Amino acid sequence: MAIEIPEPIKVWSQFGHPLLMWVLFGLTVYALYLGIQWRRTRTADKELKKELLPKDFRNRHYQLGSLLLGLMVLGNIGGMAITYINNGKLFFGPHLLVGLSMTGLIAVSASLSPLMQKGNEFARYTHITLNTAIVGLFGWQAVSGMEIVQKILDKIS
Repeated sequence: MAIEIPEPIKVWSQFGHPLLMWVLFGLTVYALYLGIQWRRTRTADKELKKELLPKDFRNRHYQLGSLLLGLMVLGNIGGMAITYINNGKLFFGPHLLVGLSMTGLIAVSASLSPLMQKGNEFARYTHITLNTAIVGLFGWQAVSGMEIVQKILDKIS
């Protein structure tokens, strides 16, 4: 037995994923800033380090990264679920594939945290590289996602 979802909910639910992802894109850029500031703090001379440590860039970066991991996974699953509910299928294309790739990249990036906490420089550089790729892919996703939103708007108007 299939559950029938009211049409207004089906229509407006399509905008939850893009809204969440735009917020996450902004938070991702902020997490990048915090990560750069933490790296700057770690490598600073004693005087600058004394000034930067109270700003707690390390914990803020770690906490925001954890939040981004969880919300990106849920946001991607939600986007796929809403697409399937509204269309009876997923649209296999670059937006879906890049979104899934980003989900994998952020999971791998986050999994490097224990190694980074032990001072592993290879893990740090890998984390930086993966997150730089995520920011770049996120920018592309924002553009391709808005093209999808425009198609939805054209369909409902």
